[in-house]
Amino acid sequence: MDRGEPAILVVMGVSGAGKTTVGGALARALGWRFLDGDALHSPASIDKMRRGIPLTEADRDPWLERLRQATASYLAAGERAVIACSALKRTHRSRLRVGPGVRFVYLKGGPPLLRERLRHRRGHYMKAPLLESQLATLEEPRDALTLDADLPVDVLVRRVIRAYGLKGKRTEAGD
Repeated sequence: MDRGEPAILVVMGVSGAGKTTVGGALARALGWRFLDGDALHSPASIDKMRRGIPLTEADRDPWLERLRQATASYLAAGERAVIACSALKRTHRSRLRVGPGVRFVYLKGGPPLLRERLRHRRGHYMKAPLLESQLATLEEPRDALTLDADLPVDVLVRRVIRAYGLKGKRTEAGD
């Protein structure tokens, strides 16, 4: 694969931005692997978030290390993957940037949209009260493809594919 072409796309943003939904749809459209970073949180961290307690950097550190290892493994195996994770801080993104093929897609949403989505979320430990903590922690990336989280999923997927010059499993019409 061309060294300039992405091999790993990290779909990032705060809770409610649509990382898992967009990341999964993007992976399916590209025929790439998909990893939801939430699956790599420790049971203790999930319990904290379920109880409405924001994670500390000490809580995030082992999770980020597991994400870094997964990213490095995909690259070493020559696999392409989409990873959904918050990657809130510049240092978090630096840890995940383990090779030249890692690119970031930032789903940016305004607090009213994010709060509304989280209010209606079912079956997930991350609820609306933790959003303020994530927004306070967020360091918006300057080196990511930034997209409006309020756009329809299919439009977001097409925009990522177009922006990075990727080829999907099927030809996508324009938006």
